[in-house]
Amino acid sequence: FQAPYFYDRTHISGFSHVHISGVGCPDMGAILIMPTNGELQTDPVKYFSKYEDEKATPGYYSTKLSRYGIKAEMTATCRTGISKYTFPEGKSNILINFGLAQTNIHGGYIKILSETKVEGFKNTGFFCGSNTAQTVYFAIEFSKPANIKGVWNDSRKFENYSKEMVGNNIGAFFTFQSQKDDVIQVKIGISYVSTENAWLNLESEQEGFDFEGIHEKATQLWNKELSKIIVEGGTENDKILFYTGIYHTLIHPSILNDVNGEYPAMTTHKTAKADGYNRYSVFSLWDTYRNLHQFLTLVYPERQLDMIKSMLAMYKEGGWLPKWELASNETYVMVGDPAIPVIADSYLKGINQFDEELAYEAMKKSATSPEEMNVIRPGIDAYIKYGYIPMNEENKRYVWGPVSTTLEYNIADYSLSRMAEELGKEDDALLFYNRSLSYKNFFDQQTKFLRPKLKDGSWFELFDPTCCEGYPGGPGFVEGNSWQYSFFVPQDIPGLIDLYGSQINFMVKLQQCFDEKHFSMGNEPDIAYPFLFNYVENEEWRTQKEVRKAIYNNFESIPAGLPGNDDCGTMSAWLVFAMMGFYPDCPANTNYQITSPVFDKITIKLNQDFYKGNEFIISSFNNSKDNIYIDSMKLNKKSYNLFSIDHKDITDGGHLEFYLTNKK
Repeated sequence: FQAPYFYDRTHISGFSHVHISGVGCPDMGAILIMPTNGELQTDPVKYFSKYEDEKATPGYYSTKLSRYGIKAEMTATCRTGISKYTFPEGKSNILINFGLAQTNIHGGYIKILSETKVEGFKNTGFFCGSNTAQTVYFAIEFSKPANIKGVWNDSRKFENYSKEMVGNNIGAFFTFQSQKDDVIQVKIGISYVSTENAWLNLESEQEGFDFEGIHEKATQLWNKELSKIIVEGGTENDKILFYTGIYHTLIHPSILNDVNGEYPAMTTHKTAKADGYNRYSVFSLWDTYRNLHQFLTLVYPERQLDMIKSMLAMYKEGGWLPKWELASNETYVMVGDPAIPVIADSYLKGINQFDEELAYEAMKKSATSPEEMNVIRPGIDAYIKYGYIPMNEENKRYVWGPVSTTLEYNIADYSLSRMAEELGKEDDALLFYNRSLSYKNFFDQQTKFLRPKLKDGSWFELFDPTCCEGYPGGPGFVEGNSWQYSFFVPQDIPGLIDLYGSQINFMVKLQQCFDEKHFSMGNEPDIAYPFLFNYVENEEWRTQKEVRKAIYNNFESIPAGLPGNDDCGTMSAWLVFAMMGFYPDCPANTNYQITSPVFDKITIKLNQDFYKGNEFIISSFNNSKDNIYIDSMKLNKKSYNLFSIDHKDITDGGHLEFYLTNKK
């Protein structure tokens, strides 16, 4: 009972709010509502129920609690939720539990205002062991008055209690005398600022009790967002995979501010106000800088712009760009400097309606500040001194995986150099570009791997490229091994090929990674590997083969159908791009690598507030399960021989045609 719900469990102990999608650590999942009937129980061990007939679509969920014969349904708006419970005849209860959630922090506050209203807050936090906490405020209203109301604290119940209750294992109960098929609706407003704002959100986004109306609006909104891309052809399963993927990409980052614009400021949590934009939260940047923000930039640029504005506001409030932000807390989870690639990539692709000089100041600060004061880049002193972070350097801050961390700093510095170049800062552009090439210090000509080094320049001897694929990773690496990192230099694949001595040598080693099953689709560092064959002339067919294998060997239309965690939409963004036939293999580079599309026709609707074109169409001829190889292409009716396409070629609008075959 550590959490109220897991899909593969047989029981449920409540329906919670404010979740995080597809991450590796627990948090949130707070404000738990559970309907029961019969004798009142407040201990989840005593009141849990088995459940059946589970249904879920975008904006709607329902199930039947088999122990109680209660049908539970729920839907939502941006800042509020509403649930609907159909009870059998008899004594019915609705519990609001604060002792149970998906967080490692306990504690909360409840105040019953009347037979139909209750408010309070729940503490959450400690994400991935970080020293963080956040407060989620709530306002709840019932569609009919309770016959009995009260609170509990641990095992003690207090009926008709009219004062506040504070504690770790607390909750409120509302008891009703129900007739058969009686319906009670429960609506809830959420705020990270105050209970007053929670009520304001609820009053602004829901009038009365209209579950069906809210459900219909949620369905319409999701249909509108998912219809930004229309696919034709392919199998029904392909379409399920594709649109489920888009759905996942739109969950995070998520809107944090209330309807009046207020939100808790970064670090201090003082009340701030977003003026003219939405403040976003849940920036899992080590994951999402690789593809999710590129997808949002292309298809939902208005959202991406607000996300960049949110990141810059975080810099002004807390002094640094975010690394892994959650509810205005910096968790410092994972490694690298991942905000820089996100901002630079969007800027280079035409999203420039923000303070570019402030953005550059923020980006440069983390890239140049000494380690003693640099909360974003541990090991930066050694990185600058040696051109890499040695295994045996006593850094002022702990460095997880010196090789991986160096490679992440390389990508950030490359992105910063591209931004500097665009802004006319030539000296900075050269400085950071040269820094981005320091991965070469790790290249071992004998083994053709990137491997850890000591500060005297000698190799770290205890080296096994296959060691420790998962968490925490092999010596020198983060959540992976040398196989998963040795091609992880997206900013300089031609330079890496030169180190191999020839394109063929590079291709053979890369293919070995797949043939010996070292490629790991379930973790981020190597997810661009299938697209790297495009850098080898006449071997581009290997990209088409490996991408198709990666799609159908790793993604299924079942609840556990993703390769590991979705990581706030990163794996889903990979899938969506791969099925469309192009992929952003390098941040701050406007080219996408081309592969064969899964569908016969794909229509991407472009936002003309940002882009010149109205839509970009991708067509595939002779498309079938076996015809996965590209025979020829046309762009806007002209022969096209490249295996990459520029962002502007897409956003100007046009038509890319693929002629497919079963021959390599």
